[in-house]
Amino acid sequence: MRAVAVVGASLAGLSAARSLRKQGYDGRLVVIGDEPHRPYDRPPLSKEFLAGEIGEADLALEPDDEDLQAEWLLGARATGLDSAHRAVRLADGREVRADGIVIATGATARRLPGTDGLAGVHTLRTLDDARALRDELALGGRLVVIGGGFIGAEVASTAYALGLDVTVVEAAPTPLAGPLGETMGGVVSALHADHGVRLLCGVGVKGLSGETRVDAVLLEDGRTVPADIVVVGVGAHPCVEWLQGSGVVLDNGVKCGADGRTSLAAVVAVGDCASWYDPHVGVHRRVEHWTGARERPDAAVATLLSGGAAEPGAPRPPYFWSDQYGVKIQFAGHAAGADSVTVEQGAPGDRSFLAVYRRAGHPVAVLAMNQPRVFMRWRKQLAATPS
Repeated sequence: MRAVAVVGASLAGLSAARSLRKQGYDGRLVVIGDEPHRPYDRPPLSKEFLAGEIGEADLALEPDDEDLQAEWLLGARATGLDSAHRAVRLADGREVRADGIVIATGATARRLPGTDGLAGVHTLRTLDDARALRDELALGGRLVVIGGGFIGAEVASTAYALGLDVTVVEAAPTPLAGPLGETMGGVVSALHADHGVRLLCGVGVKGLSGETRVDAVLLEDGRTVPADIVVVGVGAHPCVEWLQGSGVVLDNGVKCGADGRTSLAAVVAVGDCASWYDPHVGVHRRVEHWTGARERPDAAVATLLSGGAAEPGAPRPPYFWSDQYGVKIQFAGHAAGADSVTVEQGAPGDRSFLAVYRRAGHPVAVLAMNQPRVFMRWRKQLAATPS
């Protein structure tokens, strides 16, 4: 293998490039990114960067002395994969030929239909998104966050600290019920009420009003919520359209084995666009978390360099964290399928506790609020527990 192309220049792509060099690959390495920026850290975009506490230089993922001996093609969007010739086609007409390909094109934020061109409406996925939203939040006013997931909650928390009037609208009866379950989703989302942020649950959004700039969010139950700024946080979809017709099997992302291999030889996928097989739960799933983008490229690169001969190890249970209203929230494992959840330490009412999810008596997930030490012990135990 004399040439490898990594398509995607965020954390997953950078991690794959690093892993290639760490595992002994010394051939040509091309990293392709559709954004013009060098790899940067995304979690602070909804928190410290949005609040103006850190600058763009603080987001950099590469130390000054790192040199991966790579060719960086930034601001270059991939538009197709010619599997017969092992070529990645770019929007500017160029082609990058490679013996091995790492797909790391990530995901893009979902938008509300009919809102294009309406000023004051934002999504938050990229550095450019965060720049635009930060400038608007600095002006103050009334913010409505559509979607009570982790990104929406973090934006609400940041905006509250900046002094804005904040409302969160969530279509589901309980925010975060998907990743955390109904009970603990309710506990964590109660942080909004603790700080005077309005939370409207169980109601969908009919649309937005405003001629050139948004002035209100229209709810399906007939209510109107005034808004100077709207942030849409209703999830993301994988950036895999460019792979249509390539022979790569797609199913809510790039369908992969437990080692990142795709349906094409010498092509692996990592990060938010990759739907890996998870032996813990027996299904394919996309893991849209920082740790997955950081850890899983090691296995995918081993698969790529070995020609698929490397034995896949069991992936660590998914882990993510969130900082909201000064509270550290940490979660590892799979809440879905748990038949019980018990508080093992602290008290939910104090917003400082640890809860363990179990299935048939065996721990399958753990959630903590402001309990980082005991959480890390449980996370290690969870990773050591056979699935």
